[in-house]
Amino acid sequence: MLTSGFNIEAAGLATLHGAPFGHHARLLSELASRARPRTVLYVAADDMAAAVTETLVRFFSKNAEILSFPAWDCLPYDRVGPSASVIAQRVETLCRLQETPKVPRVVITTAHAVIQKVPPQGAFTGHAFALAKGQVLDLAKFKSFLAHNGYARVETVREAGEFAMRGSLIDVFPSGAELPLRLDLFGDQVESIRSFDPLSQRTVAPQDSANFLPVSEILLDDAAIARFRSGWREHFGVGAGDPLYESVSEGRKYPGMEHWLPLYYPQLAPVTAFMERAVIVVDAAVFETLKARRAQIEDFYAARVALAKSERKSGQPIYRPLPPDMLYLPLAEWEKTLAAHASAQLSPFPPPEGGLDAGGRRARDFADLRARSDINLFEAVHDAIADERKNRPVLFACYSEGSAHRLQHVLNDHGLSNIEDVKDFSALSTRGASVTGLAVLGLEHGFASNDLLVFSEQDILGDRLSRPKPRRGKTDEFSLELSQLAEGDLVVHAEHGIGRYMGLETLDVGRAAHDCLRIMYDGNAKLFVPVENLEVLSRYGSHSETVALDRLGSAAWQGRKSRVKKRLKDMADALLKIAAERLLHDAERIVAPAGTYDEFAARFPYAETEDQERAIGNVFDDLASGKPMDRLICGDAGFGKTEVAIRAAFATVQSGLQVALVVPTTLLARQHFRNFAARFHGLPVQLAQLSRLVAPKEAKEIKEGLKEGKMDIVVGTHALLGKEISFKNLGLLIVDEEQHFGVKQKERLKQLRADVHVLTLTATPIPRTLQLAVAGVRELSLITTPPVDRLSVRSFVLPYDGLVIREALMREHYRGGQSFYVCPRIEDLDGLRAKLAELVPELKIATAHGQLSPSALEEVMEAFDEARFDVLLCTHIVESGLDIPNANTIVIHRADMFGLAQLYQLRGRVGRAKQRGYAYLTYDPVKPLTPAAQQRLEVLSTLEGLGAGFQLASHDLDIRGAGNLLGEEQSGQIREVGIELYQQMLEDAIHAARIGESEAVQAQDKWTPQINLGMAVLIPETYVSDLGLRLNLYRRLAALEDRAAIESFAAELIDRFGALPPEVQNLLEIVAIKQLCRAAGIERLDAGPQGAVLTLRNNTFAKPEKLVGYIQKNAALVKVRPDQKIGFTRSFDDAPARLKGVRKILDDLIMLSK
Repeated sequence: MLTSGFNIEAAGLATLHGAPFGHHARLLSELASRARPRTVLYVAADDMAAAVTETLVRFFSKNAEILSFPAWDCLPYDRVGPSASVIAQRVETLCRLQETPKVPRVVITTAHAVIQKVPPQGAFTGHAFALAKGQVLDLAKFKSFLAHNGYARVETVREAGEFAMRGSLIDVFPSGAELPLRLDLFGDQVESIRSFDPLSQRTVAPQDSANFLPVSEILLDDAAIARFRSGWREHFGVGAGDPLYESVSEGRKYPGMEHWLPLYYPQLAPVTAFMERAVIVVDAAVFETLKARRAQIEDFYAARVALAKSERKSGQPIYRPLPPDMLYLPLAEWEKTLAAHASAQLSPFPPPEGGLDAGGRRARDFADLRARSDINLFEAVHDAIADERKNRPVLFACYSEGSAHRLQHVLNDHGLSNIEDVKDFSALSTRGASVTGLAVLGLEHGFASNDLLVFSEQDILGDRLSRPKPRRGKTDEFSLELSQLAEGDLVVHAEHGIGRYMGLETLDVGRAAHDCLRIMYDGNAKLFVPVENLEVLSRYGSHSETVALDRLGSAAWQGRKSRVKKRLKDMADALLKIAAERLLHDAERIVAPAGTYDEFAARFPYAETEDQERAIGNVFDDLASGKPMDRLICGDAGFGKTEVAIRAAFATVQSGLQVALVVPTTLLARQHFRNFAARFHGLPVQLAQLSRLVAPKEAKEIKEGLKEGKMDIVVGTHALLGKEISFKNLGLLIVDEEQHFGVKQKERLKQLRADVHVLTLTATPIPRTLQLAVAGVRELSLITTPPVDRLSVRSFVLPYDGLVIREALMREHYRGGQSFYVCPRIEDLDGLRAKLAELVPELKIATAHGQLSPSALEEVMEAFDEARFDVLLCTHIVESGLDIPNANTIVIHRADMFGLAQLYQLRGRVGRAKQRGYAYLTYDPVKPLTPAAQQRLEVLSTLEGLGAGFQLASHDLDIRGAGNLLGEEQSGQIREVGIELYQQMLEDAIHAARIGESEAVQAQDKWTPQINLGMAVLIPETYVSDLGLRLNLYRRLAALEDRAAIESFAAELIDRFGALPPEVQNLLEIVAIKQLCRAAGIERLDAGPQGAVLTLRNNTFAKPEKLVGYIQKNAALVKVRPDQKIGFTRSFDDAPARLKGVRKILDDLIMLSK
């Protein structure tokens, strides 16, 4: 037994030596079995160590109950509170700790969490609500439970701690659950309980029961409010006028109210109070971490007290902090806790004479062999393991399924067979010595004991970065819900031009209610657009303040539209001509050699995302085709585009050809060179960099090397495109951010494109419609999945607070990093610089903005990249392609003034390296946020959990758009017709040019039938109460293209909002009838109790002779009227009969038209 020397019955702190990280998880699972029914509490130094420990303990002890108790993810004395998911996890653990364990139990926490006091034992007793299918539910009681236990009522449930009520449906995201739940009531009985996807809102799976726990550590009942009020007055005097005091007094939640936790309870307790006679195990670094944390808490308290004086003068809300000992344990108390329990401190080092030895040591690291080019690393690993597995089981710990299988494949190639996947330790120990195990465990370094040897992926391949697989979900509906139309927004009507959306109105059309959008035009003229025809409208885009509205009935709009159409047609023709010419040329066939390529790929320190793998496959297919490749790789910086380029470069060099990588700036050249040099390290490949940073003598040597073929890969600025540069055998040209090059360089690139393979990289987000258009001309690969788990960027939305800003910047500085400070306007920079100099006099600050000359801007950015400055104060020019792994904190000043896409991209600048990224989105504490700005900031703070990603960044792409991407400045044209319509017209133009379609044929496809069936057509407010959500459902409905999509949409509505009201059923039927009208060539359809009248589009029919025969055959019931409309006499007694009859008429006409 590994821990036999440690007496779990004796109180006091012992030291367990021989317990390196990884081996410690085996000790915890063994101790949990020995201590049962007592709990083992493990205190990790930080969040990352706690998360990895949880995975490892699950591997070594598959039957144990493992509970996580995270620290609040906000600063001490912050203006914002901890996130809902963290609170939910903490409360769930505290509730579970009140139950006697049936299996061995391990609680995993951190130093920051254990020093913080929690509500007293018994605080959550009686605060659970259990429900089962078929049970009678007291709705008033359930509502009261949700309100008093921290749940927030919302329109659409997406995060833990939210609930929504819609008639007989109740959506709740309970504490500790992976997915939210939907309760469907029949009267007061629970008819069904279903989990659902928070992104698509569709059902995932039914379940029989549910248990609801509090989602707040503060239970705002009358007793807690009374305690808070008297405690506040005792500490701070009168509370009148303080927004926190007034909110809590009225029973309302207030941001950051958790920082006054001691006022809601008679007393708080340490978390150990929930675990009777616990066995406590602490990481070696915990004592230092606790000291630093306690000192930080004291500093914050002192700073808040000092700041309160200046807040009084400035009129900002005053922050009144409670003394540290009320909320946090003094260190002496923590030491007493350890002395009163059986406690062990872990040490990775061998024991001194007479010390306790847990039998673990660090495993061998192959770093010395990785650095040598004369030794094959994988053969050396094979030899080491072949010997070792004779004596004990061997396990490879990899970061992901992908990297595990790749390592298995490479080692198999080098003769190491019998490598098998294992899910837990018991599976490994029963396989026998001849089998080597392979498991997905986020372990940085391996460990060894008498009966087990573990090698981590990092031991073999070098530095790795754990990238948990993100949850994939449907993002299209979500991004549609985000691009909400707000009253006052500019919209573009396909026939009438630019107008202003003024709201949703219910009109009386033929004695039936009908929802329409009211659009205002020049001269206050109004146009009403029925909701089922919403596809004729598109959003104009941002920067819409100076745009003039069109006049209804004026020819100006059609003139503008046809001018843009003509220019787009010319552009599409030119682009396709270039693409066609390229296919007439031949290029070298490049194929990556299998074995060496697999080894090279295995050195990539991350798991590839699906998008990345697809892009790499596409590039290799192009290279092997024998035709010049022209592929565009599009994805945000840090999404892994460079690795795609590196793999292509490797294959090219292995085929004996040269590679040139051209970038617009010296800084990007240096970044790419650094990345390439790291990946090709130790391989017989000659790399060089050519930019103004290279000395003339060295530059001359590089140019000669390229000419003679001695240089394999060169990375440089546009100097590489000069006429004096010649290559002996150029096979691949990689171009990064081509839109930043000048006209001459673009012309030179065009010449080169004809004969060599070209791979273009861009970080400009391209909207989906533009992707389709571009794909018609250039091969396109999208990398939309961020490889680093972007949940690691902690986002805080808060009013500007000097103390929080100072702490954020100083914390980054103390961990050796740098920070971005972004503000929306150039004129604000000087004032902010003065304020920062006052707040953080210790830090060096650089300033950058778009009005600097290109060379001055590059100089500043280079200095920041070289860490000569601590903070970069800038406008949002933080270059999208720029990757500064050392900068992991970003403060966005007046975040409410940025668009969602800008915020998303700005936040993407941080959180790239192993360090956690922090983003602080601040707004003016005095001015209230507009509802739209509030929604943007809320969306951003929840975005990553939903995986909405790149589509979202492009959904509110502004007018500058991706214009340059197609090689022509188009922002003027976009301004004339709006971004969405422009994209649609561009797609149409390229499609038409590709298949040689005439404009007349194109026009045939773009029309919307007008339908009036004299029945109510709307989504009633009683069915979906939120106006924005209703409008979004209308937008999605108008975009449905076939009956299957309509049925799927109907199923979703029933799932989310309950049974369909008649008006909604009518609406869905009308959308289906609209599609039939289009197929039959019917421009207008009016129907009533006596029959229907149809208007043919342009008074023509596809098969006129068949139509004439049909009318003659049914002369009693079908007549052609003098105005050329066709009348059908029918008796439609009610709405269902009318819908069925109209569908029958249209089906007949469609058959006739074929």
